Amino acid sequence: MPVSDLMSTFVAKRLLGLGQSDIRRMSRECDRVGAINLGQGICDLPTPQVVAAAAKAAIDANKCIYTYPEGDLALRQAIAAKLERDNCIKAQVDGEIVVTLGATGAFAATVNALLDPGDGILLMEPYYGYHLNCSVVAGLEPQYLTLTPPNFSLDAKALRAALRPNTRAIVVCTPANPSGKMFSRVELDTIARVANEHDLLVITDEIYEYIRYDGKRHISPATVGDLWPRSVTIMGLSKTFSITGWRVGYAVAPEPLARAITLVNDLYYICAANPLQHGVTAGFELPASYFVALASDYQRKRDQLCSALTTAGMAPVVPQGAYYVLADISGWGFATAREAAMALLEHGKVASVPGSAFYRGATGEGLLRFCFAKDNDVLDVACERILRFARNGSII
Repeated sequence: MPVSDLMSTFVAKRLLGLGQSDIRRMSRECDRVGAINLGQGICDLPTPQVVAAAAKAAIDANKCIYTYPEGDLALRQAIAAKLERDNCIKAQVDGEIVVTLGATGAFAATVNALLDPGDGILLMEPYYGYHLNCSVVAGLEPQYLTLTPPNFSLDAKALRAALRPNTRAIVVCTPANPSGKMFSRVELDTIARVANEHDLLVITDEIYEYIRYDGKRHISPATVGDLWPRSVTIMGLSKTFSITGWRVGYAVAPEPLARAITLVNDLYYICAANPLQHGVTAGFELPASYFVALASDYQRKRDQLCSALTTAGMAPVVPQGAYYVLADISGWGFATAREAAMALLEHGKVASVPGSAFYRGATGEGLLRFCFAKDNDVLDVACERILRFARNGSII
């Protein structure tokens, strides 16, 4: 049977038009040319020793069998204590916390557990592509509210106008990937008010909660207004402990919602890796100074990269949180963001992600996203290469 017939006969129709994200594609291209990867949020900084040691000890102790689908008890206890201390969320250890295969696994389990095919799910644009494509694979109808840089402000009128009769959920990513926006309490109050008016589920992605700048305070949307009964809070350890390949995250929700998420988590994934759950449990015992230093170090990296991008003729949108920078490259003169990204990769040996990965229309074609979760020496070289590329191309 011809390959084209195989596609039309056996591949699910909801996958038509979907492909591997430009984030992943640029990492492959980066490896091909031996460049520095400022594209994918790999976060190749050192893992805290206490986290790595606890995972190794768990392996040595033969802790290799399945855990409960909702996760190891000690980890859920550590998560509950952290949620109360840092997020003002009082979640029950048994029934309201589900350990998952990363934040993406939590999102996948959530949309499949709580929404039906044909339901509308509202995404803030620029969006994280995995939120979009995971929703499509679940049979949902993506809907969009475009936020305008540099502040990406949200107001009630625009939010209500973006809703459709079949809208059942809103996704709130704070601090946001790719924009670095952190939603204010006023904006979260607006989301709570509209969600209650229209009986909407609010799914929050807060994986970058500890990576924030200039004294900004992270606010978990579930604590605002009356959102807790209709919210799913998604968090993860990948970024906090520099363990993106471990795939350990969690979802927090009222018991009926968490029970449904646990069911799907069990059906799709069984459980997160047992030894790695023990590793991250130890990470929750790190002192507050670790998290302060984490944010401070990333702020220095942010400022360094934004300065280099500005000198190279771009206009970076300085992020409030997370470890990405969206930069306007319209002054570079490329027709598309992918063309600009490939030129920088091939001739500058630095990988970025085309802004078109985060937008539906033309807005993304004038943007590149850069990740600064890199070792200081590597980031120094990357900045030098970006400046050299800009000079050689007569961009500056």
